[in-house]
Amino acid sequence: MKAKKRWITGGAVVASLGLVAGLTACSGDSGADADAPLDDTYVVATDTSFVPFEFKDGGDYVGFDIDLINAVADEAGFKIDLKTTNFDGIIPGLQTGTFDIAIAGITITDERAKKIDFSDPYYKSGLRIGVPVDNTDIKGVDDLAGKNVATRLGSTSAEYIEKNIPDATPKTFEQLDQAYLAVESGSADAVLYDAPNVAYYIQTKGEDSLKMVGELMEAQDYGIAIAQGNANLVKAIDDALATLKDDGTYDELYKKWFGEAPSDD
Repeated sequence: MKAKKRWITGGAVVASLGLVAGLTACSGDSGADADAPLDDTYVVATDTSFVPFEFKDGGDYVGFDIDLINAVADEAGFKIDLKTTNFDGIIPGLQTGTFDIAIAGITITDERAKKIDFSDPYYKSGLRIGVPVDNTDIKGVDDLAGKNVATRLGSTSAEYIEKNIPDATPKTFEQLDQAYLAVESGSADAVLYDAPNVAYYIQTKGEDSLKMVGELMEAQDYGIAIAQGNANLVKAIDDALATLKDDGTYDELYKKWFGEAPSDD
């Protein structure tokens, strides 16, 4: 087992990323034995626009998810080759073997679990609504009926709009910034997306233009996604997550990116 490091201070992807592509392991029938040895390197997919979970800062990919997957890989004893893609390409990429692992604020759902495997949950989330600061008509989800609601392509938020908000028109975008800009420009009435991202955007770029309204909806768990047929990798990731939570590393990363320790519920 390799010597352990904790990826708390940098946020940048480890220097070995991109140098190990030739060693990359692809998903397949191997790995069905949970006791089989791990490969040296796995291709990890992420998105680049889900702050504060993963985003680009200068030339580096940073965020809670980036720090966490580095810590998980280090604890489990494998390297990662980080690849970026649009969110809606992550699950197809896992299915085809383009990626072995993905971390991008991916909500665990029964439908997704038919196509890919998930680690144990590592973050509790939900959905929130953002509207222009001068909007007084939209106070909650019931007021979104008949409205244009911006969200991310391929997300559980888009599915929620289609299934639960009568006559609302989902306006889906590949990049989250486009969804927020649609509300700020007036081409959408509101944005509905994962609570931590809506809150982070409003606290930073959108502090003068957007506000959150309504209650937290649809409690959700995020999980690390793994291509099916890799039971050994799922077990290694779950074991690593448990260790990081037990030894305090997870709490330190959480406080770094969200400003407070995670709640116990």
